[in-house]
Amino acid sequence: MQSPEFPTPPRFDDQPDLGDIRINHNVIAGIVRLAALQVKGVAGVGGGIADGIGEIFTKKEADNRGVRVNETEDGQYAIEVRLVVAYGSEIGQTAYEVQLDVRKQIMAMSGKDVSKVDVTIEGVRLPGDKSTNENDLWPDQVSVD
Repeated sequence: MQSPEFPTPPRFDDQPDLGDIRINHNVIAGIVRLAALQVKGVAGVGGGIADGIGEIFTKKEADNRGVRVNETEDGQYAIEVRLVVAYGSEIGQTAYEVQLDVRKQIMAMSGKDVSKVDVTIEGVRLPGDKSTNENDLWPDQVSVD
């Protein structure tokens, strides 16, 4: 028995009459965070204790600390991510790989281009060092423009 042929599904941008598709910037920030944590040499996403103090005064979600997402006028994402790298990792190479992986994942999952991925190294962590915990990380600073 021959299986019926199915037409190729249309891309989401080929169907303008169906309505708009919007992705919350918190979702994009979550993708950025997960992509960065997958890169060898990244020990954490976020900053130090001083940045964590801001969490006390904000009511934003804490899951996407260390990531800012802005959307440019032409619809591209501009990403900022703060990292803690593992001691012994080559910082420049690690940051570059984060830029590549974040851009690749955002483009693959959202269908939108990424204009830039700015990486700030906030610290270095020794293997097994538990002195920086989740409460010390930069509070979610996702800005919607």
